[in-house]
Amino acid sequence: MNLSVLGAGAWGTALAINASARHATFLWARDDAQAQHMRSTRRNARYLSDMALPDSLQVSSDFDAAVAHARGGLIVIATPMAGLGETLRRLPADAPGVLWLCKGFQEGTGWLGHEVARAVCPNARVGVLSGPSFAIEVARGQPTALVAASTDATLCDEAVAALHSDNLRIYTSSDPIGVEVGGAVKNVLAIATGVADGMQLGLNARAALITRGLAEMTRLGVALGARAETFMGLSGLGDLVLTATGDLSRNRKVGVLLAQGVPLAQILRELGHVAEGVYSAAMVLRRAHSRGVEMPISVAVAGLLEGRFTPPQVLEQLMGREARAEH
Repeated sequence: MNLSVLGAGAWGTALAINASARHATFLWARDDAQAQHMRSTRRNARYLSDMALPDSLQVSSDFDAAVAHARGGLIVIATPMAGLGETLRRLPADAPGVLWLCKGFQEGTGWLGHEVARAVCPNARVGVLSGPSFAIEVARGQPTALVAASTDATLCDEAVAALHSDNLRIYTSSDPIGVEVGGAVKNVLAIATGVADGMQLGLNARAALITRGLAEMTRLGVALGARAETFMGLSGLGDLVLTATGDLSRNRKVGVLLAQGVPLAQILRELGHVAEGVYSAAMVLRRAHSRGVEMPISVAVAGLLEGRFTPPQVLEQLMGREARAEH
């Protein structure tokens, strides 16, 4: 199967490296200078410098060539959420099935990926690939499990055919809304756990935040049309645990540094990669408010990011809530 990955960040590069062992794979980079450097050095120096690019992996900034390569195969969009709509618009009407890797809500509209696709290319065969995954581990071939979600069952089968291997397990789901909500909200919750870890509140506090965060995520997802059981799977609980506890998590790192008093602007400048939770927090609350969903942890994170609360105030706010039944 021919596979084209559109976006040469860490995650797109990692998936392309992994897939190129089994399929003819094309990695598209937006910047021509970056593409040329990757071809000459066989490295992605900016995003995944420790991994060599296989000789079989094609790298180019030619978008039309990338799309043509995937005829009869599969396209994977690996841009940040901000670039999803633009990339979908560039695809021809007869493009093959498309999966995206980005996690979050679009700034401005507050849309999830499937809502962006519905507005931009309503007749396209689309879905989302998500789950607990750090790019470097996928590139190294370390065991990873993901979920491909779409209302198009054939597209899910194509994702399995393209990506399932001895080190990368691909499960399928017919609930893209739930998978996308999990992938978006877990980034916001990971900032909260990072703050708790940065304040050295202990493992009890971390466990409480993850558990109550999962409840928030589920409430919002169900209100938006998802199935509750999806949030007990890879894209919900699985991705939340990884992002909230893993040292490679950019969103968790944002929270840790905020707790240490580092200004947000400096954190983002030095991070070098996109931390989607920073941009998704306000959109999460917009969608929650529109459906009357209570999300106190997300409210606290948004207030912290906007400079309205300090980390101690966030702790006081959450711990001062009235006692209630858990369910």
